[in-house]
Amino acid sequence: MPEAKKDTKKLDIEEHLFTFEQLMTHHKTSFDAAKPMQSKGLDAADAAKRLAEQGPNILSPPKKKLMIWLFIECLFNIFNALLLFCGIAGFIVYGIDPVGNGMVAVYMAIILIVVAFLNALIEFLQLLASEKALAGFMNMIPSKSQVVRNGNLQNLPAPDLVLGDVVFVRMGDKLPADIYVISATDFKVDNSSLTGEAEPQDRMPSNSMQSPLEATNLAFNGTLAVNGEAYGVVIRCGDNTVLGQIAGLTQNEHKAPSPMTIEINNFVATIGTVAITCMVMFFVIALVKTSNVSFSLNFAIGVLVAWVPQGLPATVTMLLTIAAKRMATRQVLVKDLRGVETLGAITLLATDKTGTLTRNQMTATNFWCGLKLYSAAVSSTNLPPGEIPFDFEGSGVSEILHISSLCSRARFDRTDIPIDQRVITGDATESGLFRFASQKLLDIDKLHDMYPKVFEIPFNSENKWAMAIHKKKHAEGPLTLLMKGAPERILRICTTILKDHKAIPMTKEHQDEFTTSYEYMAGKGHRVLAFAQLLLPGGEYPEDFAFTKDPKNYPSTGLTFVGLASLEDPPKHGVREAIGHCREAGIKIMMVTGDHPLTAEAIGRKINLMLSDTKELHAKKTGRQIESISEDEIHAIVIHGEKIDELSEADWDNIFSKEEIIFARTSPKHKLTIVKRAQSLGHIVGVTGDGVNDSPALKKADLGIAMNLSGSDVSKEAASMILLDDNFASTVRGVEEGRLIFANLKKSIQYTVTHTLPEVIPYLLWVIAPLPLMLTSLQILVVDLGFELLAALSYAWEPSESEALMKIPPRMPVNEESIAKLRKRRAEDAEDQGLDVAALHGHDAPEHVPTVGQKVKLFFKQIVSARYWKRKFEKKDGEVLVDGNSLSWAYLEFGAIEFIGCTTCFFAVLYSGTWEDGRQFYITPWDAWKMQSLNTSHFIEGLAPNYTTAHGNTVDSKMQANALAQGQSAYYFGLMIQQCFNMFVCKCKMTLPFGPYMFRNPASFYSVLLGGLFAAFIVYTPGVMSVFSTSGRLSPIYWLIGIGYGVFIIIYSSVRMLIMRCCIEGLQMHPTRLAASS
Repeated sequence: MPEAKKDTKKLDIEEHLFTFEQLMTHHKTSFDAAKPMQSKGLDAADAAKRLAEQGPNILSPPKKKLMIWLFIECLFNIFNALLLFCGIAGFIVYGIDPVGNGMVAVYMAIILIVVAFLNALIEFLQLLASEKALAGFMNMIPSKSQVVRNGNLQNLPAPDLVLGDVVFVRMGDKLPADIYVISATDFKVDNSSLTGEAEPQDRMPSNSMQSPLEATNLAFNGTLAVNGEAYGVVIRCGDNTVLGQIAGLTQNEHKAPSPMTIEINNFVATIGTVAITCMVMFFVIALVKTSNVSFSLNFAIGVLVAWVPQGLPATVTMLLTIAAKRMATRQVLVKDLRGVETLGAITLLATDKTGTLTRNQMTATNFWCGLKLYSAAVSSTNLPPGEIPFDFEGSGVSEILHISSLCSRARFDRTDIPIDQRVITGDATESGLFRFASQKLLDIDKLHDMYPKVFEIPFNSENKWAMAIHKKKHAEGPLTLLMKGAPERILRICTTILKDHKAIPMTKEHQDEFTTSYEYMAGKGHRVLAFAQLLLPGGEYPEDFAFTKDPKNYPSTGLTFVGLASLEDPPKHGVREAIGHCREAGIKIMMVTGDHPLTAEAIGRKINLMLSDTKELHAKKTGRQIESISEDEIHAIVIHGEKIDELSEADWDNIFSKEEIIFARTSPKHKLTIVKRAQSLGHIVGVTGDGVNDSPALKKADLGIAMNLSGSDVSKEAASMILLDDNFASTVRGVEEGRLIFANLKKSIQYTVTHTLPEVIPYLLWVIAPLPLMLTSLQILVVDLGFELLAALSYAWEPSESEALMKIPPRMPVNEESIAKLRKRRAEDAEDQGLDVAALHGHDAPEHVPTVGQKVKLFFKQIVSARYWKRKFEKKDGEVLVDGNSLSWAYLEFGAIEFIGCTTCFFAVLYSGTWEDGRQFYITPWDAWKMQSLNTSHFIEGLAPNYTTAHGNTVDSKMQANALAQGQSAYYFGLMIQQCFNMFVCKCKMTLPFGPYMFRNPASFYSVLLGGLFAAFIVYTPGVMSVFSTSGRLSPIYWLIGIGYGVFIIIYSSVRMLIMRCCIEGLQMHPTRLAASS
């Protein structure tokens, strides 16, 4: 890999490795690290010059398309383009022959254009919702900062900062830029939004880490100072800060279309190609046969309108909208409607740890005091070996609770409400200890009044302990020294240990027991603190003794060791169960965190995300060398972020072949790379997260899922979906809902396209046979946008046919065969575009996004290739939205049955229908063909010549027009009735179309009722009849024909399903495959 390319993967920061002198030279600034308040900083003139050269310290707004162009792109997608073409052509047809075509052509044109604009508007609003990813970043940057210039500390707008400025930051401030810390006093920053680390991080002038994100002398733009104060030199501003680079990653990423979007677009493209081909072909045929341009064009438009399912986009959008509203009641807020179905299709879920799997709240877990190991768990059952239930009377327990409360800066925000409702302010670790102590000590609110503090030394990175002296009387005097801190440091200054409520000399055995308990706690990935105290003798330290730091006049050795306490960021409730449900559903769960590998693995094992042994653990258990263990033996892996940049293609394949995966110490760019690599294998990737560092991956993923309560604004804006209750378990409910909506969408689309054949064939027979036109273009529109739309929407409330919806694999599983096929296809795509595969898919280079012109050129290049058509007809991997079964159902089987049924209705009316005076028409199919062959003006009122039927009955112009109107009404009504039966049949993929399941969705019956009323309104309402060429004289007796064919549809479907069950082995054992095949 070229070095330059490799460098683009790393953060562009190297100053953390500089000495003070190198830093001053590099940024041409001046400071005094020993006495930072006396630093000179930059002079005003130099700062102004740098500001002019470097630009302001702000994040650059992303380049955006003009809204009008965005809307135009939506308006001219292939589906809307077809509708617009038909609409414009309708106006042209009317312009050519206003009398012959009448206002019907105008009505049709207006409806088609309105539908196209509505479809475009819906898509446009969806795009706008996903284009707000910068506002959250801007909110993280403070407006003011304190800067040393010309030797003076002054307040300046944060955008005026330049490289080399010396800034002052204290507790409560947001960092205005990336800084190198030159002086610090108890300085801690909250990096959780950038790195995922739950605990505040110490920042100091010294550093031993190579990675800038782990460097202890760097503090980053947008993070919060939670303790102490510091001076630092600005080393990065604006877009070049870590925050700016994350914002850039987020803005530059393009989300791939959802699986459903791709499938629907492919289906529409196929239907559109067929429709246009038929339109052109039959326009030529009509023109040759009639030599009438107006008639031929009108006919061609009718063919096109019949082929295109106008209601499909509206159906899909409304079904997804209804599902999204239902998901909101289950605490899942959907921003991008296509995300509803995508959640059901995901094969891999990459989740952050802090705030997503865990609570981002440090909680006490164990105490070791009096040489006993206590559990802090509420329940005393099923405790691990060696742990005993918490006992307030135990030796050292009360002392640890008092030290946790008194030697701490954690406080309640208020005391007038119950303790469990109070918010604790302060350091996360101190807050965790204080929270536990407040639950055990009854006098927690009075503790500081009972034992006033007389002296304090806060925790600092040199001592690694915090100390406080309180007026707490004991037998030897009025004052007690309390201390907590790093276990090794505390143990080193202790000479006695508390046992049986007495201080006894510390022995080697005691130290060994300390080491065992310490390693046990730390081995679980917990943070461990030690506690000590010293009962100050009253003769040496009277109550009014004045303690000072300099000169030091307080004791710091000879303390009594009280015990240890461990804390963890505990998993959220329900996470373990949710991971189990995901495994049952065939979804691979992967942790991607900025935290330490040991901590990440410990949490992973606690929530059952990782059950198997890693190679290192397996080697330790078996005593084998790591090199001797083959990859086939191992099913779990933990990857450190430092290794990600060096991984080869084979390494990535090996990682994703594992069942249990954890990535630790990852940067935002690493997370993005992981998502891209998983997508390159064909995975439908979901990403959950709550921090700023998660936002690039959230945006790039097929589905980004952010947390509502703990999530940053940036993560929420980058995501497609938000968990309102921050409960990871809500994801499982979302997956179930996504799978259900896919199943229902598939049923709905199968139902919707079934009427295509009964709409297309009448137009073809009109010219080819020729026969009278059985269904007009306007009637086709009120089929597609009328009762069909109502019926299709009823599927939104359709319950699942199977209880095993979450126990079957994803519909597009990833395996070795699918990966090989995908790579071959992508190599072919890259070859077509003249690109490298990596460039095409953005592994190690900016992702290639083709222009509209390039897309069009590529389309025409591919469409004439054999490879394109081979792909169209090759067997698809997994289950797709519109498959061969659906097409056979709609275009060969049930579509043909419905056409025959509608045609029967049509000719039954032409023969036995009656005129106003009661005379019967007696027009047979042969008569209809003869009339249409002799003169295309037949059946047109005012133009049609009289005709004597084979029965000897003479029908004039008005009778012919009325007979046709009644016949078309019967055809229209017959289609509606048969589709009502088809709607119930399409529900059933695993059960026969009768029985209790048919009655579980009341919306089906409402849609039948409303559909019938709508059809009756079109056929029987005066005034409306003239617009849609229907006739109120249609007798309801002809409805029975449609009902009869509807019953036949149910019988045919039942026999078909029974035959397929017998022929396909094990079909009933696999509901999703049955759904694809029945």
